[in-house]
Amino acid sequence: MILADKIREERKKNGWSQEELAEKLGVSRQAVSKWESAQSVPDLNRILKMAELFGVTTDYLLKDELGQMASPLPMDEAPEESRNIRKVSMEEAVDFLKLQEKQAPLIAFGVSLCILSPSILIVLSGLADDKLFGITDKVAGGIGITALLLMITVGVFIFIKCANESQKYDYLNTEAIETEYGVSGMVREKKNAFTGKFNLFVSIGVVLCILSCLPLIISGLLTHKTYIITLMVGLLLVMIAIAVNMFVRVGIVKGSYEKLLQEGDYTIGKKKSSVVIGRISGAYWCVVVAVYLAWSLTGMKWEVTWAVWPVAGVLYGAFISIVKLVLKAEE
Repeated sequence: MILADKIREERKKNGWSQEELAEKLGVSRQAVSKWESAQSVPDLNRILKMAELFGVTTDYLLKDELGQMASPLPMDEAPEESRNIRKVSMEEAVDFLKLQEKQAPLIAFGVSLCILSPSILIVLSGLADDKLFGITDKVAGGIGITALLLMITVGVFIFIKCANESQKYDYLNTEAIETEYGVSGMVREKKNAFTGKFNLFVSIGVVLCILSCLPLIISGLLTHKTYIITLMVGLLLVMIAIAVNMFVRVGIVKGSYEKLLQEGDYTIGKKKSSVVIGRISGAYWCVVVAVYLAWSLTGMKWEVTWAVWPVAGVLYGAFISIVKLVLKAEE
């Protein structure tokens, strides 16, 4: 139990409202509300006063948090790099988490748009091949390519906008940090509460990915009509887009907790290699985009060249795993 929970619990035990506790401590009700929601931490004088009002020791109020803190080295023994570690305040941590929670669905939507971008072109091409609804190859190509470029443009706009908004927190990806009192407890509590949602979304996403191929396989066995097969390809992309959307949404939120706790992919050791991986990833996707555009514009087979993206995605995972192994071996 963290300090925020203890303040709320002891206040309720005494039958006080937030206003009554605030009056006894000489602060505003908003201040008490922020303490209880772990958005800020009371100063030492307020903690001493609360211990007296609640009839508990200051050790009781603080010991859980203190137990999580590493014993500091004397200043003359502390390594030089530890004196320059970036400190993260409670307010900064709360603002960062709120921003990530706001951006997660936006970024997930942008990724889904990129995945779905060739779907209209593929479906219209199928209809044109079977000469349905009066759709010609030129109409299918014109509408499909326009839709593809618009969807990718919107997706890229979202990515750039979100990246600019969160740029001030980029240090969390690359630098060692030290959180102020109460931050780690608050973040860990949020992470634990989020675990159920994370597991649910990932499970549903995995199931959707597995089932996404079934409509295409079944239609391929039952019919040879182009428009039905292309419709099933479109359905496959929709199911994949939904699955990836779920992965991205919960992945960003979970990642925000791990960044502040320096866990998972954001331990100090992994942060050092993330800079190299980030540069390599940027170069990789630039090459993928160049290959996609060159192939598509040369052959004008947009209904075929979309396959570059799923293949690139699979290869990217293997490529990054190899890079990580190389970096680890060099360390």
